[in-house]
Amino acid sequence: MDTERGTYHHGSLAVQRRLGVEGEAARVGRSIGGGIRPVAAAFLELQPHLVLAAADVQGRMWASLLTGRPGFARATGPHSVSVRGGPPAGDPLADALAAGPVPAAVLALDPRTRRRLRMGGSVRPSARGLLLETERVFSNCPKYIQQRLPLPASPGAEGAAPAVPVHRTGGELDAAQTAFLRAADTFFIATGTSDGVDVSHRGGNPGFLRVASPTGLSWPDYPGNAMFLTLGNLERNPGAGILALDWSTGATLQLTGTARTAYAPGGARTVHFTVERTVHTEAASPVRWTAPRYSPANPALPRDAPPGPEAD
Repeated sequence: MDTERGTYHHGSLAVQRRLGVEGEAARVGRSIGGGIRPVAAAFLELQPHLVLAAADVQGRMWASLLTGRPGFARATGPHSVSVRGGPPAGDPLADALAAGPVPAAVLALDPRTRRRLRMGGSVRPSARGLLLETERVFSNCPKYIQQRLPLPASPGAEGAAPAVPVHRTGGELDAAQTAFLRAADTFFIATGTSDGVDVSHRGGNPGFLRVASPTGLSWPDYPGNAMFLTLGNLERNPGAGILALDWSTGATLQLTGTARTAYAPGGARTVHFTVERTVHTEAASPVRWTAPRYSPANPALPRDAPPGPEAD
């Protein structure tokens, strides 16, 4: 990170200058702290899942889903978060996390309240599972977060043994994965540089994530908080990871590859992602969620129908 500015490294600063938002970014950047406040700690203990971003042992960026009963992640100090368990065997980050510490980031996103908490620092193994030591902690606005509610567990599920995840790997998207991504309204993106790792949420109406080929994705970068942490990281390192979750079945699709940003006149921008590896996991999460109420901030897509009962 650039010591003369502190909050942002030169990649994010370059994007902010390009788009003329340096003043707004400086103001918003004051919300970034190193410690976990009591309200953030209370929020964290209510969550049944987290998204963790890091590089694997080959240096490829991934985003992985961590799940557990609320309380499985809890702040144990102003700069530490204890996570019971970790990624399942076969997850692309399992080996790197077991060897830790590694630079990492964690996102706690609550679809019920449309709140999110982002934390960055390092992760290492612990007696309980994993320990995140934070260097950057901040919250974001609810923009582009679809509201969902958890469904009650099916009878007998509470006492049943957890399902063993089944991983299917590949080098490109198949037809079912392509259809899944085209219908997605939410995904998570992991990026990183030598200054640290970040994981962020991307949301929109179904169809905002475009699949051009078995190895090519793109999406519009909607206006946000002006920090440009993701695009700033991509300015310095194109390596990125994507996690998409099937909220109704608990399956996940993880992708790793490279991403670049294309800028258009007027400040519009599109991120293009090239898939290098895929991991499709059934039963990655035990939690099932209702159909979404789409965020009122989602921009309309060219072929969007008028808002229906599932839109705010």
